[in-house]
Amino acid sequence: MSQSMNGDAPRRTGRRVAVVGQGYVGLPLAVRAVEAGHTVVGYDVDAGRIDRLRSGDSYVEDVDERRLAKALESGAYHPTTDPGELAGFDVAVVTVPTPLLDDVPDLTCIEEAALTLAGHLRPGALVVLESTTYPGTTEDVFGALLEKESGLHPGTDFHLGYSPERIDPGNQRWTLETTPKIVSGVDAASLERVAEFYGTVVERTVPVRDPKTAELAKLLENTYRHVNIALVNEMAVIARELGVDAWEAIDAASSKPFGFMPFTPGPGVGGHCLPVDPRYLSWRVERQLGRRFRFVDLANDVNSQMPHYVVQRLVEALNQLQRPANGSRVLLLGLAYKRNSGDARESPALRVAELLLRTGAQVHAVDPHVRETAPLDARVRRVALTEEEVAAADAVVLLTDHDDFDYDVVLRGARHVLDCRRRLRPAANVEIL
Repeated sequence: MSQSMNGDAPRRTGRRVAVVGQGYVGLPLAVRAVEAGHTVVGYDVDAGRIDRLRSGDSYVEDVDERRLAKALESGAYHPTTDPGELAGFDVAVVTVPTPLLDDVPDLTCIEEAALTLAGHLRPGALVVLESTTYPGTTEDVFGALLEKESGLHPGTDFHLGYSPERIDPGNQRWTLETTPKIVSGVDAASLERVAEFYGTVVERTVPVRDPKTAELAKLLENTYRHVNIALVNEMAVIARELGVDAWEAIDAASSKPFGFMPFTPGPGVGGHCLPVDPRYLSWRVERQLGRRFRFVDLANDVNSQMPHYVVQRLVEALNQLQRPANGSRVLLLGLAYKRNSGDARESPALRVAELLLRTGAQVHAVDPHVRETAPLDARVRRVALTEEEVAAADAVVLLTDHDDFDYDVVLRGARHVLDCRRRLRPAANVEIL
């Protein structure tokens, strides 16, 4: 493996790498590849993103501006919106979004990436798809388009593989470099090339027999989390009605050294992975096999209802305080979908804010990690966490338990707190979800 990011400047390997998509997956990969000694073209159709990257402004929390500046200064990283600059690539990695459109997988970005790369594809080159998608996409959609537009056959004229992204934004322990990387190829030679490339940027690769297996592995990982989070979310709702502390029961069950892995309740699920990825698998199962993936359907139903449950619990608490939700001032702590992250994609906090606005509540929100450009209703006022804000609120809802929140300020000044993450110590003014 090449020298790490903390060592001296690595020797350039001579390989030219094109990373298509410079978002939360593509940018860390591009910078890490530069650190490993590759020359990288970071391509994105978003001109605003590329302008920011060229000026040294990183919008991805896993790439701080020091690392970005170093990559730019090396001359080995070139962000661009010009597809012509992809010419001559030895390795191309596609890290574009795969959203849902009307609850159906939208592969538009993957298809556009294939069309863009096909014009520059040369014999012997390697192309890898990282975007999360259903089994069969790499060969039946992505590879087929590359072949059609370039006239080159995958596995014969060029190497093709799939390696699912495993980025966990904000995770300081399991980074791109330290997280094992699943690798696959359409044939043995392609697998060897995919594993060899990723072996230069990560500590460990995990080869599987074909792209379909790798695609399913990624969906299995996220479906596993989705289903288990749904289990404890429903458990929390039922336990309260039974008069049992679900959190204490989870703690107790976690003492078992085998056969149990703890998951915790919360206001819902967010990010790209959990609300979206299991539906790719469910859609594929229904379309190809003609039957429903019932676990995914049930998990979707449970997790999507959690923001409603949070608002219901808050309205009940306000009623106990003889304050109707209509006209009450509610302070939301956290807009990101996970702790210590600025990622607000599909965040349940946004849905909670929307539902509170429907009740007539005045909603204020605190999140120093989430940029002002987050898709938040304009009626929600962004504020700082101060004693004045806490004291002025009729209720506080802790939705994302960032470490840099001053929880003592909340405990001292709040009339009532609904803690959806069990972050606060027990107090008379604190209710746990």
